[in-house]
Amino acid sequence: MTMFPEPVWRLEALLGEGPAWFSQDAALYFVDIKRGLLHRFDPASQTGETLAVGGKPSFVVPERGGGLLVGSEHGVFRLKDGQLSECVASISQPNDNRTNDATVDGRGRLWFGTMDEREERATGALWCLDQGNLCCVGGQALVTNGPAVNGDGSLLYHVDSVSRTIWRFEVGEQPQLARGEVFLQLGEEDGHPDGVVIDSEDCLWVALWNGWGVRRYAPDGTLLAHIALPCARVTKVAFGGPDLATAFVTTARVGLNAGDLAEQPLAGSLFAFDAPAPGRILPSVVLG
Repeated sequence: MTMFPEPVWRLEALLGEGPAWFSQDAALYFVDIKRGLLHRFDPASQTGETLAVGGKPSFVVPERGGGLLVGSEHGVFRLKDGQLSECVASISQPNDNRTNDATVDGRGRLWFGTMDEREERATGALWCLDQGNLCCVGGQALVTNGPAVNGDGSLLYHVDSVSRTIWRFEVGEQPQLARGEVFLQLGEEDGHPDGVVIDSEDCLWVALWNGWGVRRYAPDGTLLAHIALPCARVTKVAFGGPDLATAFVTTARVGLNAGDLAEQPLAGSLFAFDAPAPGRILPSVVLG
């Protein structure tokens, strides 16, 4: 593996998203939102398996004590027997909204965003599931992405994809956002910032929708690297492998026409490359 991304699973995901490394399983999980699929990739055997869970699964995270939690449409659900089962948190939001990206901080709090599925109204927002209590913490946007939390849990990055803006907030013991500032403002030529994740050096990795790659930014906003991919719609990075030094990248093919797909035959595939710094283990969600 090198800094040149290679396809490790040639999929045709419509909207591959939400990659997360499950250290206890030594496998990468991710979703295809549009097709209602949950994928599991085992890098040791280079094999993948797929579950049709239904709904619009947008993220998958571990729960303390074992098991998987999946965000889909208007709730967060436990996965049981390959299906979305018990709803552990119900989201009060407009009917056209759904869950999108997510992360877990060191306290076991689940942070996730919602968005307008039609991408017409700024009804999306950031939410926090803290010890089983769900609250909206602001961050209104048409399409939310991220969030991502730094190593000591003091900062949260929130992506307003349509406006190409990445915000940075202070967070503390309470699930609240404070002292928001614009961390990055991307230009039209950059594409739209999609999913974000933070590595062990507190650098922010940004996937670029219609930007043909991923970028790594220092905590002060300096661009450190741009890694090109052979498809336009890049959705998120996750770190995995035994040393968390492999960067896995999900992509999408939704909305691409025949000409686009002829140019991008690998669109929707899972890619991987050697990261310049390892990531961190994704904590498990504590529900109380």
